[in-house]
Amino acid sequence: MSDFESSEEADSVADAQAEADAQAEADAQAEAEAEVDAVRDAVERSRSGAPAVGAVVRDRFSSDEVFQRIVAAADEEITSGNRELLFSSIAAGLAISITVLLYSSLYGSTDGHPILSALLYPLGFIYIIIGGYQLYTENTLPPVALTLERLASVPALLRHWLIVIIGNFIGGTIGAAVLAWGGVFSPEAAEAAVYLGTHGAETAWLDLFFKAAFAGLIVAGVVWVSFASRDTISRLVVVYLAFLAIPLGNLFHVVTSFTEMAYVVFIGELGLLPGLTGFVLPVLLGNTIGGVVLVTIVNYYQTSEERLESARFGGADSRLTPTEWLLGGIAGRSFVPLIDTVEETAADPDTFRILVPIANPRTESALVNFASTLASQKESAVVHVVHIVQLPDQTIAGYSMNQRQQIIDESDSQLEGIRETVESYNVEVETSTVVTYRSFEEIFRTAERKHTDLVVMNWAVNDLWDAARAERPLGELTQQLPCDFLVLRERDLDASRILLPTAGGPDSDLSAEVVKLLRSGTGSEITLLHIVDGPDEREAGEQFLQEWSAEHGLDDATLAVDDSGDVEGAICRAVDDQTMLVIGATERGLLSRLVSGSLHLDIIEKIDKSIVLAERPTKRSLYERLFGRR
Repeated sequence: MSDFESSEEADSVADAQAEADAQAEADAQAEAEAEVDAVRDAVERSRSGAPAVGAVVRDRFSSDEVFQRIVAAADEEITSGNRELLFSSIAAGLAISITVLLYSSLYGSTDGHPILSALLYPLGFIYIIIGGYQLYTENTLPPVALTLERLASVPALLRHWLIVIIGNFIGGTIGAAVLAWGGVFSPEAAEAAVYLGTHGAETAWLDLFFKAAFAGLIVAGVVWVSFASRDTISRLVVVYLAFLAIPLGNLFHVVTSFTEMAYVVFIGELGLLPGLTGFVLPVLLGNTIGGVVLVTIVNYYQTSEERLESARFGGADSRLTPTEWLLGGIAGRSFVPLIDTVEETAADPDTFRILVPIANPRTESALVNFASTLASQKESAVVHVVHIVQLPDQTIAGYSMNQRQQIIDESDSQLEGIRETVESYNVEVETSTVVTYRSFEEIFRTAERKHTDLVVMNWAVNDLWDAARAERPLGELTQQLPCDFLVLRERDLDASRILLPTAGGPDSDLSAEVVKLLRSGTGSEITLLHIVDGPDEREAGEQFLQEWSAEHGLDDATLAVDDSGDVEGAICRAVDDQTMLVIGATERGLLSRLVSGSLHLDIIEKIDKSIVLAERPTKRSLYERLFGRR
């Protein structure tokens, strides 16, 4: 090799090394910048994912960023349970009685001085807004923002308003009763309270309405401005000055007016009906219209089309249909989940669809195997596994688009093993992810959207059922089940010997269909059990069981009649040499009892075998489902 060739080779090696060093340095710099961006993103976003600082000017938010912060708060408000809303609004009503107390006291001690008497008027409102209580006029903005975006339905908004106003009035009534009969007021303050309570009722109806509309504008404006503030001191100043303007402007706030009216009703100075219709009603309408029309809609339309960029996965593409927006749960969904990758499916009568909602893809393989076994015995079947992520304490760690995409990617990765499991049964499989505040409700909505024939769920501690208890189970009871439901309590899942207790009815019919599918898939041995009240009824019980087994294609099953009259004891004795129990719903229904935690069959805890609980949709009314009347 010549010296020239050696030199050329050395130069080539040096160039390659330099290029590698440069690439390594660039990669390191890119990684460092990514880490800085990640830290900056974490700092600049709250736990809800809403902006914590402005994108252009750090200490100021744009209208889009304010809207995103409001949407994050509205998610929490409109998805709160009835109990949480009610008691939070009762607390707000009690706080307003503090305003009435201080306003009346100062009004009496200053001889009605227009400024001095009003100095402590905002205190109750400061407690409410800084403390996070639910006040009706404060709620004219955040939930309306969701409704305008078709992320929440009109019925959901009205339900929210109704609960809050009722709670506010309850709290105000309690406060007024204490003021009237508790000896709290001085004579001067009591006289001032009488004047304030009757002054509004003596004002013309239309004047009350327009005065209240301006008050509604002020209150809703406070909400918008407080979300534009970055610290408590700023919010405190805004709240104080804004609510001070209500008495200074001789305006009316509905909860304050109701509490003042209730006081004079309690002491006999005013009738309840005239007070409600001539005073409270026009103020309520004025506050509502002033808050919604004059502030909410105006502020909404000053935002750009980018307002939902970080407020929802999919942005404006993820919305309720016009029918859902208008009718809510009657027509489908009442609220759009934060993340929802479920795609609408057209109805196909030739395909049997099984929906399997799971909370943890890593630990619920037995449930998926059980559902796949059932599906494999159908000529054409699809198993749809939906990973439902229940948000704890109304929060989500990572609410930005990038972070939520990471949640979806991680969920999809976890579901990969689930897909392989279902496919091993030669069954078509679909998967999706839903991140929501309402896990139980989303199971219903997904079942409807996928035209599901059967939902197969796990029943385990601290899973979707426990999360559902914080939702609105009574709302679900007013609706028909979207399809058949099976709830599996899995304990060393083994379907080789199955006990099926039956007394007839649609839920037992579903149980029969399930055990036939398991028999076809695993060769299960089936025992049918019927319990009668005494030996005199044994013959009739045997006749019933023979006819029922023949009618349901279970002629080869072992038939057993127990004449003890003890349903739970008979089942416990009969299941001893079985590996699985399949049992229909109780008279009060299965799902309602599971959600409320009041399923009264003690055998569920006593039996150490796998249990399948079955419920079929019926036309039972709310009363019938609650009190067990068929």
